[in-house]
Amino acid sequence: MAKEQGRKVVASNRKARHDYLIEETFEAGIALMGTEVKSLRMGRASLVDGYATFNGDELWLEGVHIPEYVQGTWTNHTPRRRRKLLLHRQELHRIAIKTRESGHTVVPLALYFKDGRAKVEIGIAKGKKSYDKRHALRERQDERETQRALSHRGRE
Repeated sequence: MAKEQGRKVVASNRKARHDYLIEETFEAGIALMGTEVKSLRMGRASLVDGYATFNGDELWLEGVHIPEYVQGTWTNHTPRRRRKLLLHRQELHRIAIKTRESGHTVVPLALYFKDGRAKVEIGIAKGKKSYDKRHALRERQDERETQRALSHRGRE
């Protein structure tokens, strides 16, 4: 069987980019059970309630929902179990230092397969205030209107 190439996105957390200011991103491997991988290959996962915490010197992903594999048996996994993130020691140290600062957290941004291996993109994030969210929405809307006006002008 040919090895998979490229990046196949399974789930993305668009709400995280709206609720948080992402300061830095990392790509991490994720320790999964066999039925979790099969469920992900079917394209089923939710990152909405996900976050990452330190337990000792290891980073764990919590709150991510990977539904049970439909054709699984007694070996099936629990949908919201803790999953270990696989990062280099230097990256873990950098993340730990950043999260000790007030207001910073680690959120999952995307879950994908890269060359056949399950990866998760995590970001060091700082919560946005409601007025920051409104400002970002307004900027996006203004940009859309500008593009619409330019494209309309080009048709005349």
